[in-house]
Amino acid sequence: MDRERVKGFAEKTKGAIKEGAGKISGDKDMELEGKADKAKGDVHNAAGNVKDAARNAADTLKK
Repeated sequence: MDRERVKGFAEKTKGAIKEGAGKISGDKDMELEGKADKAKGDVHNAAGNVKDAARNAADTLKK
């Protein structure tokens, strides 16, 4: 697992907690921050996927 994927998982988890807390407390700003954090997590996951694909392609070429 790539560091980017770990960062993505952490951001998405943090975002889900913030979003849930915002919904429960009625704090729209916190809810929006949570959604933004989840989006950042998705970006990190996508970057991890690209790195994995590049690494796999390089490994395939070495064979």
